[in-house]
Amino acid sequence: MQNYELKTARIREDFLKYKSAHPDRIKTRLRFSWSNWGFGLESLDTSAKRLMTAGIPYIELHGNHHGPDLGYRAQDVNRILAEYGITVSGICGIYSPDNDLSSNRPIQRQAAIDYIRREVEFTASVGGKYVLVCPGAVGRTVKYDDSEWERSLDSLSRVADEFVKYGIRCAIEPIRSAETTVVNRVEQANAYIDALNHPGVQHINGDVFHMLTEEPHIGEAVLRCGDRLTNLHLADTTRGALGTGSLDLDTVIMALYLMDYNNREAAWVTPEPLGAGADPYPMQNSKVDPAILDKMVFGSCAYFREREEAVLGL
Repeated sequence: MQNYELKTARIREDFLKYKSAHPDRIKTRLRFSWSNWGFGLESLDTSAKRLMTAGIPYIELHGNHHGPDLGYRAQDVNRILAEYGITVSGICGIYSPDNDLSSNRPIQRQAAIDYIRREVEFTASVGGKYVLVCPGAVGRTVKYDDSEWERSLDSLSRVADEFVKYGIRCAIEPIRSAETTVVNRVEQANAYIDALNHPGVQHINGDVFHMLTEEPHIGEAVLRCGDRLTNLHLADTTRGALGTGSLDLDTVIMALYLMDYNNREAAWVTPEPLGAGADPYPMQNSKVDPAILDKMVFGSCAYFREREEAVLGL
């Protein structure tokens, strides 16, 4: 076998042993959510109706509170989602050079701090459990200097108490080096959390697409997230819908069950198919063909559940 196949085989063997020893622990299925910022300018009502029809009970909302007058209003969100039986899992924070925790321009660091403060308060008001935080801007691939790590930690430390105050998880996301310059791998996310050493910053938002380019083995990367993992973004190798590429989804699912992820209080798998470009953020402010979104959502959901049942039936 090739080296990656040896690693995959070990995970499969461990999973089969776990399944045999703990049949009661695999009865609960993984919580399936969807990140809606890839839906662009589509109304939340339309998005929620699509997810309900697809049988997806959770939504990761676009973190669109870029100013006090912008973004979702909690009362509207709660009303719309209650109508369709959808629950908020968390918020996908959006971090561009305009609101960069690691910036060498204090005004951009302050913008990131203010943005996080707004999103944490909003998350609590709609019943979400986590806010995704990127230590450096996404879409900026050239580093400012050698002090980005220190500035990022200092910036986040100034707003970390808000996560404790509102009971919201700060989920650090490792992003591939083709998109950002700070925290690209799971080991770096763990080191970042350890360095900050704050009770409000203790979780990881994983992303299999970034893992595919930054980690030696995707299943091992998922396992290295450990108890800190609270959400895992999913996309195939094309960064498209699940089932459209060559992602070894079965191994990802086995790793999650090995971690008892399906039985955790606040833990989701969340498709986020955005396309393979280095800066996916323009999508959030554009119109997207509803037919494309329908195909992406329904196809991904059906394929994931199909593979989950196949894995559990091994």
